[in-house]
Amino acid sequence: MDAFSAVNSGAWSRLHTLAFQRRLSGAEADELLRLYQATSAHLSLVRSLAPESGLSASLSATLAQARTRFTGARSNFMEDLAAFFVIHLPAALYRLRWLTLACGLAFCLIAAGYSSWVAGSPEVLKALAPPELLKQYVEEDFINYYSENPAASFAGAVWTNNAWISAQAVALGITGIWVPMILFSNAQGVGIAAGVFAAAGQSDVFYSYILPHGLMELTAVFIACAAGLRIFWAMVSPGLRTRGQAIAEESRSLITVALGLVLILFVSGLVEGFVTPSPLPVWVKITIGSLVLAAYWLYVLVPGRRAFLAGATGGLSEADGGQRQLIA
Repeated sequence: MDAFSAVNSGAWSRLHTLAFQRRLSGAEADELLRLYQATSAHLSLVRSLAPESGLSASLSATLAQARTRFTGARSNFMEDLAAFFVIHLPAALYRLRWLTLACGLAFCLIAAGYSSWVAGSPEVLKALAPPELLKQYVEEDFINYYSENPAASFAGAVWTNNAWISAQAVALGITGIWVPMILFSNAQGVGIAAGVFAAAGQSDVFYSYILPHGLMELTAVFIACAAGLRIFWAMVSPGLRTRGQAIAEESRSLITVALGLVLILFVSGLVEGFVTPSPLPVWVKITIGSLVLAAYWLYVLVPGRRAFLAGATGGLSEADGGQRQLIA
């Protein structure tokens, strides 16, 4: 073993130097590959005789560093972060734009139907709750909900609750049942509340509290529902792919959407916690909510469209997502 080391130590030393050298010329890169192949064979021989030796560990470390040089290191965190926000996230959201709008339209139609039904039917109001409880809800409970807890605590609770709803929509969307159920139940709740306020002649109060944060908050729910339906449709109509491949590809793409929703809901939670219950004029609060929503759609339609047309889908790269199929 000592003689073997004496003969090859020069090559090992040179490989170590090249592996840690900052820049390589073409000739040095070729030399690195040749020395890597030779040293790999040497390591196999050393391990067959002395697997736990210091020489074996040293050669393994040198080969690992050399392998990193010619296979390429991953990009740094800041580059990955920039690519996520500039390319992957807007492209993924852009792909869902029409389905997001469809979910929003369905929500609004259901909510409007319930609101009209409740506001125009005294029997329905009586069935909901006694008149004194409805009056307390309109004049106290609904408004106090937004200010009875500290703003930061309330924003955090709202963020967590909405993130949980969105996570269910994305994760269970493949069932084809969960997303319609979430849309219907939330639209029903908003519609009934709007109808109660309309019957009491307090619709302005309702919309002054629901619109500042609701514009972005509900849009986030629509995005989550659209993502869930996209996975469901991949199972129903996979195209030329197998169903397993279609579901896997859509799921990888919508991981990006799920991460983006965390940030979107965080912003809407801040608006609900700090803007909605604030003493600002109503028009200012609604303007803030509208600007947040406008910023979202600008983000989707400008960089999102550009990234989508360039071929981005929001899916994981091959390095992150792995191979798409088995290859012999």
